[in-house]
Amino acid sequence: MFSFFKKFTSPKLLRAKGVLGMNTRNFHIISRYNPRKLYPLVDDKVQTKALALQYGLATPNLIGVIEHQFQVKNILDMVKDHSEFVVKPAHGSGGKGVLVIKEFTDNCFTLPSGKTISYSELYQHISNILSGLYSLGGRYDEALVEEVVHFSDIFKDYSFQGVPDVRVIVYKGYPIMAMTRLSTAESGGRANLHQGAVGVGLDIKTGKTKKAVQHNLPLTYHPDTQADLRKIEVPLWREHLLIAAKAYEMTGLGYFGADIVLDAQKGPMMLELNARPGLAIQIANGLGLKKAIKRVDKRYPSGLPPEERVNFILS
Repeated sequence: MFSFFKKFTSPKLLRAKGVLGMNTRNFHIISRYNPRKLYPLVDDKVQTKALALQYGLATPNLIGVIEHQFQVKNILDMVKDHSEFVVKPAHGSGGKGVLVIKEFTDNCFTLPSGKTISYSELYQHISNILSGLYSLGGRYDEALVEEVVHFSDIFKDYSFQGVPDVRVIVYKGYPIMAMTRLSTAESGGRANLHQGAVGVGLDIKTGKTKKAVQHNLPLTYHPDTQADLRKIEVPLWREHLLIAAKAYEMTGLGYFGADIVLDAQKGPMMLELNARPGLAIQIANGLGLKKAIKRVDKRYPSGLPPEERVNFILS
């Protein structure tokens, strides 16, 4: 995983670079600051969405929820007032099971790639979600039907057939590291690094590119669009950080990842939260999370509201 740090081969040198490993993350950070009783608040996207509305955080509108197999046949009635929609598992992770429909008739559903699927294929996909095919632990699940995010034209050259997002790591309410994830042809239009998406490390104060990687290896240009990844500067950066910071009060979690998308009309919107965010963000940034965590512990004031925490980060 840490091939980006391959010249630092020994555990001692990795520790010196502040690289946070899986065991340290699990046993010294997550187990300490994320009470297990709070996990459902982020593992269940229905609960997360309800909390976001309660705390005034912008998030894609929920069209409906399919909880039982007999309700699957109602999908066309559910989306009849919408020209496009997204279907996703309520307890999914890593983008698994997310299906974006850009236009449809009664028996033809067009995906962002231009590929079409039939009603029976859509029906089967929702049934697979309910059976737990994409859920954490294989548990029986629910299918969320949401409005589609229309990403800003600012990113049109940086992502291939998919919505780019920003992942912000939050520790004790402070955003400490960020990256944007850009879909590629290899990733199938999904912003998941392990599927071949590009990860671009972002300066936490400015939202500007620091480094970019694909499959843990550095690159300069998007593999499909050839856009210069060094020129990325996420607009409304403070608003992105504020959404991430507010999610600390919303969930009570001391360490989590906030995934945020930039809608062309509605601005930054919280897509989902993750109580066990992956560690590849360190590769995209070329630095370790451990040093950022220690900096918060030693220097950052406690008890500040979200707006003041973000101001502290940006100062």
